[in-house]
Amino acid sequence: MPFTYNYARPAVTVDSVVFAMDRDVLKVLLIKRGRDPFKGHWAFPGGFVDYGETVEAAAARELAEETGVRDVHLAQLHTYSDPNRDPREPTVTIVFYGLTEVAGHAPEAGDDAGDVAWFPVDDPPQMAFDHADILVAARRRVAEQLEA
Repeated sequence: MPFTYNYARPAVTVDSVVFAMDRDVLKVLLIKRGRDPFKGHWAFPGGFVDYGETVEAAAARELAEETGVRDVHLAQLHTYSDPNRDPREPTVTIVFYGLTEVAGHAPEAGDDAGDVAWFPVDDPPQMAFDHADILVAARRRVAEQLEA
């Protein structure tokens, strides 16, 4: 069934910020983007929500497709909606976060990810989009939960 609307609509995406303890170092899972925009830059695993798909299912699917990592409990962090956050078009992203262990989660780049790796949270590479700001917020949320 074709859709026609009188008004433009933003695209909807999801991103997953997955943290893991590696000995005493908190790390974050990032992918190297294989496509523009920001081809070759590091980012969170994520992508567009498919028609008929929940955002929760999309987050788990994109995480698995781009990193091979599965079975991580993801919770919703925040919705980011700055109309200029993606140079392609206005894009709203619903960000999820999770905490796991590096052991047992050896990532493998897939789909449109050129590479995937765990990075120390205190020393991440330059990141695409607004992901550096999102990392700060996600890290704050995990720290609050670990202190509780």
